[in-house]
Amino acid sequence: MKKEEVPQEKSALESANMTDLYYVTDENGNYTTARSTGWDAKAKALEESMELINERVNAAKTAVANGTASPIVYFMEHSKMDYSILASYVGIWTLFVKQHAKPGKFKKLSEKTLQKYADAFGITVEELKNFDGK
Repeated sequence: MKKEEVPQEKSALESANMTDLYYVTDENGNYTTARSTGWDAKAKALEESMELINERVNAAKTAVANGTASPIVYFMEHSKMDYSILASYVGIWTLFVKQHAKPGKFKKLSEKTLQKYADAFGITVEELKNFDGK
């Protein structure tokens, strides 16, 4: 892409005072960098991704409020993690993390295990234990 062709369309990046960095060619054909405030296709893709993430977070919050999931599910979705990523953060097998996502198993977790989850989510154990989805 040539430096003068770098898109400068309105996007979420612009409203957050952020830009993308692109490697482009200048008028002499040499590689250089240029900043872009975004382009429509990327803005739409990011918007759809964020909508999907928000839907998943809201669904997890509702599941916690209904008593069908533990707070681990909400904070995992809120932190944009999946079971395997969370398992690697807490140093527990994925199978056990999935079990801890059930309210009954969650209530039986030790303080040490709860602390591992709280550390992974950047919250306190009390916030984790007391989150009710409401």
